[in-house]
Amino acid sequence: MPISLAILEKITREAGNIAMRHFNDLENVGITKKSSRDLVTDADVAVELYLKEALAKAYPEYGFWGEESGQSDNLSNRWIVDPIDGTHSFAKGQYFWSISVALEIDQDLVAGSVFAPALDDLYIAAKDKGASKNGKTISVSSESSLADSMIATGFACLRSYLEDNNLDRFSRIAQKTTGQRRFGSAAMDLCLVADGQVDAFWEQELNLYDVAAGALIVKEAGGTVTDFKGKEGVFPKQILATNKNILDQLLLLM
Repeated sequence: MPISLAILEKITREAGNIAMRHFNDLENVGITKKSSRDLVTDADVAVELYLKEALAKAYPEYGFWGEESGQSDNLSNRWIVDPIDGTHSFAKGQYFWSISVALEIDQDLVAGSVFAPALDDLYIAAKDKGASKNGKTISVSSESSLADSMIATGFACLRSYLEDNNLDRFSRIAQKTTGQRRFGSAAMDLCLVADGQVDAFWEQELNLYDVAAGALIVKEAGGTVTDFKGKEGVFPKQILATNKNILDQLLLLM
């Protein structure tokens, strides 16, 4: 069955409504740690359960991989979901968190949506059909000078056991760029590249559900998605998204 972006948007927005009901009542939201650094809230669980059921009802032929509930048997054709990307921001009452939904068929990303409910911004894309934000077509920036670029990164990979913790890389790049941002949601960071609000984003040690939808949106908006050596593709352990023009300049610093 062909994927309807209208249906995907409707389902994603309803997931956002569920998340916002929890967000507007944070003092009564259960928050636990699933690891020493990773939080899970009642909202994560509720949003993922809704998405799992709604997507299965609309498209029963596809499997499901959610951050909280794990993977189904169908690994070739599946929805890839992060119910709350930026859980720490969510739990603190900050607005920069999102819901990420992507469809992967035979290891190829074909549709994706990222919704930031607290900002009421919804990004959506389908392969070879472009990307949009709130119904308007978007594209990456035209900036060609690294010195004049604004870049974003994240430090989810900061772990005491990792020798490469992104600090040295950040220091190198920060000295060569005009502005640096750390928002806390990889899915949204990717969408900001797609929308031309930042010129590039990189991060390490992520998972596919963090970046699948956002990576497709970047590519459909005219950007590049590579690893730190410039190999094209979606590599969550090393992801670099750019407006294309500053890719080669950034690769020298990675």
